[in-house]
Amino acid sequence: MKASTNPGLMWAGLPALLAGMLVLTAGCAGTLPPTEQMALSTAAVTRASSAGGTEMAPAEMQLAREKLDKAKVAMNAEEFDTARRLAREAQVDAQLAEAKARSGTARKAAEELQKGIRVLGEELDRKNK
Repeated sequence: MKASTNPGLMWAGLPALLAGMLVLTAGCAGTLPPTEQMALSTAAVTRASSAGGTEMAPAEMQLAREKLDKAKVAMNAEEFDTARRLAREAQVDAQLAEAKARSGTARKAAEELQKGIRVLGEELDRKNK
């Protein structure tokens, strides 16, 4: 006996098959490595260090470096979600260190300027007497 093939029945299961394949493919793709975030975080740590963060905000710089190091370890272990989170935290800590360093530098410059103004005022007072 010849098996009958109904073209309508053959195509009826196609959407379910395609949906199943899509779910499997998405599951295999996983999370992509956070290479861009790692680069941003590394640049932020470098920028903060160059701005004087190591001297002016040592605690924040230490946190930023530690989190960036942990993010690199997580990247190597292919724990991309953890790596991304740690890299973002490192970036924020580095930005805080940079802001503190720039603020401290500006404060020191303002103090030096005020000192110079005071010395000039004293010099003018002395000449006017």
